[in-house]
Amino acid sequence: MSIPFYGHATAAVFAPLESMSRSDLVARRLTDAIALGLLPDGEQLPGELDLAGLFRVSTVTIREALSSLRHQGLIVTRRGRGGGSFVRATRDVAVGLASERLASLSLVDVRDLGDVYAAVAGSCAALAARRSSPEDVDRLRRVAGQLASAPDAGARRRADAHFSIEVAVAAQSPRLYREEVDLQAEVGTLLWLALGDDDSHAEVVTSSQALVEAVAGRDAEAARSAAESRVADATVRLIDFKLNQEA
Repeated sequence: MSIPFYGHATAAVFAPLESMSRSDLVARRLTDAIALGLLPDGEQLPGELDLAGLFRVSTVTIREALSSLRHQGLIVTRRGRGGGSFVRATRDVAVGLASERLASLSLVDVRDLGDVYAAVAGSCAALAARRSSPEDVDRLRRVAGQLASAPDAGARRRADAHFSIEVAVAAQSPRLYREEVDLQAEVGTLLWLALGDDDSHAEVVTSSQALVEAVAGRDAEAARSAAESRVADATVRLIDFKLNQEA
């Protein structure tokens, strides 16, 4: 079948797993993509043979992974003509996944994840300021505008993830891009637990616009600072959120 990829982020979802071919790793990558909104509600997944080829694993491994997703209520499989596996990604599902993951982490874990994410995001932004093309900058402005106009928490989460990944694309570093996508999957969903209100959204929009202007102005240090501040501020909010949840 012809497999549609909705931008760079979705292509990374189906990148080969290299030597990691266990079904739980396939399920985890797909789960992260659903939680981030990279695989939207109602999206049809590629067939088992196509998934096996994309991930470079056996069809048995894919069946086990899809079975796990069905058990979690993240996909539904329909038989017959027009059938297949379809994503079920309501806001409640995304929030539930993120909440379970956050509960399993200590405060030290959360802080450490934030530190690593800030370092990667800062490096991506600095390189984007040095290497981005005019087309890259135009794309960043467009995605920042989508983030500013996003009407609800789910749309804001997807737009923020898209923006961060586009910064990594503009950095023109395949390895940093891969790190950004992996960290989006691991950390991005957690951060947005604490960033759904209008005030935090306004702060994210302001910092995103500052980052775009720094990239456009070829100011690598300002771009790095803006990216690191975005992550650091979100991490502080997430720590406060976790403490309030546990109180």
